[in-house]
Amino acid sequence: MLSRTAEQLYWTGRYMERAENLARILDVTERLAVQGRQRDQGASEWHAALDILCAEQAYNARYGDVGEAGVVTFLTLDRENPSSIYSCIRTARENARALRSNISSEMWESINTSWLAIRDMTDTDLQTQGLREFLDWIKVRSHLFRGASYTTALHDDGFAFTRLGTFLERADSTTRLLDSKFHLLADSGTDPAANYYEWGAILRAVGAFRAYHQLYHDVITPIRVAELLILNPQMPRSLRFCFDHVSDFLETLCAGRRLECERMAGEFCAQLRYGRIERIEARGLHDVLMEVLDHVAGLSAQISRDFMMTV
Repeated sequence: MLSRTAEQLYWTGRYMERAENLARILDVTERLAVQGRQRDQGASEWHAALDILCAEQAYNARYGDVGEAGVVTFLTLDRENPSSIYSCIRTARENARALRSNISSEMWESINTSWLAIRDMTDTDLQTQGLREFLDWIKVRSHLFRGASYTTALHDDGFAFTRLGTFLERADSTTRLLDSKFHLLADSGTDPAANYYEWGAILRAVGAFRAYHQLYHDVITPIRVAELLILNPQMPRSLRFCFDHVSDFLETLCAGRRLECERMAGEFCAQLRYGRIERIEARGLHDVLMEVLDHVAGLSAQISRDFMMTV
């Protein structure tokens, strides 16, 4: 496979996943902001959303004070923000257009239809549709692309690069969301009913609310949320699940060659496989999650060096 093709497939997977993750972050932020306004803390949630994405400086340069309307526009339809939902779908579509001979027609149609629907959307259109309805639509479009990829494309190297981008982006998003919200909510000192709602919103942001209750059968506690989203091998958005798949796909792509990216992925995968939440808590969850972000960034750069045209 050509390096350029591998790179475009990889980033198509990442950008479609990023669009969904942005929708999930905005969804949980809006829900927590509604809850927070009852305690005069609603505005802090919009600051937290920008903090998760390391985007507050870019936002302030263009929008000034942080508020709900500005953050929603910045992260959804802003044409100049390279990480807005609009920009993610646009970039994924540009990559997919160059890959027409390498992807199935269903994959192309799913991305192209999403782009045509969002291309001319305005803030007024978004308000008319409703933010939650729009975010749910973005999630569905991302699911449709992944479903088309899984069921209509050859499960060859191209499929592996697409899924590799998906799982690396997902690991990055889960890490940022958990790090941003964990200590804020764990130390909030709110009443049990509010804590249940807030932690429930975090779990819903990663599609894990029902899975949590199936596994733990009790009240939602911060350390159990962390355990589910870091170490559980069956939770599709946990770090363990993501890196298990990253390691497997890299093993397939390396095909017996001793490449550094495979070693890096396998090493970190083993740490998660044999990790214990008590030891992570003792080390400090924030420090551990910062290491995860560094590892995701380092692994992404190494994959570029080993397989692609750019670094």
